[in-house]
Amino acid sequence: MNIKKILITVVIIGMFGWAVYDLTSSTSSSTSEDNNEEGKEFNVAEGKGSDSNTTKVGLEVGKKAPDFQLTTLNDKKISLSNLKGEKVMINFWATWCPPCRAEMPDMEKFYQNKDITILAINLTSTESGLGDVRDFVKEFDLSFPILLDNQNNIATSYQIRPIPTTYMVNSNGVIQHKALGAMNYEQMIKQYEQMN
Repeated sequence: MNIKKILITVVIIGMFGWAVYDLTSSTSSSTSEDNNEEGKEFNVAEGKGSDSNTTKVGLEVGKKAPDFQLTTLNDKKISLSNLKGEKVMINFWATWCPPCRAEMPDMEKFYQNKDITILAINLTSTESGLGDVRDFVKEFDLSFPILLDNQNNIATSYQIRPIPTTYMVNSNGVIQHKALGAMNYEQMIKQYEQMN
C-alpha cells in the first residue's frame, strides 16, 4: 500500500513539475501564447470548421479530431470515426486526479440530460490496476463509456497535459471547444448549445 501512495505522489509531483516548467518556458508573445495552460478554454469561431470534408485533421479548435479506436471497460470497441453525425465529448482522465473526480458527477448529469456521446478516456497505464477504474465507475455511478488507453497512445497522440482535458467535437467530427482542466455542468451545457 505504501508503494502505491509513493507512486501516486511521484506522478503528481512530476506532473506539477512539468506544469511549472511548461508555464515558465512559454514565451510572453501574445501571438505564440502557450495553449496548454490549465483551465484555459478555446472555442471555434462561428461558422468555421463545420465541413469535415475540407477541414484538416489536428488538435486545434476548428480542425477535425484525430480518429482513434479503444476498448471500453466492458470490452466493446469504439472508434471516433463511427460516431459521425453525433455530438461527442472526449475527456481524458485518471482516478487519482482530483479535478477529474470533481467533474465526473457533472459529466454524468450532462450525459443524462443531453443528446451527447461521452468518451471518457482513462489513462490506464497511470493506474495501479483496472480495479481502481472499476471502483471509480461504481463510486460515481457512471453510465457513459469508459475507454481504456492502456499504453497512453491516444493521450500521447492528443498531446494531453494536464488532465482532465476535454474536446467537444461537433456532428461533423470537428473540434468546437477544448478545455484544459475540469469543466462544470454549466460550461458543458454552454458548449453543447454552440455545437452543430
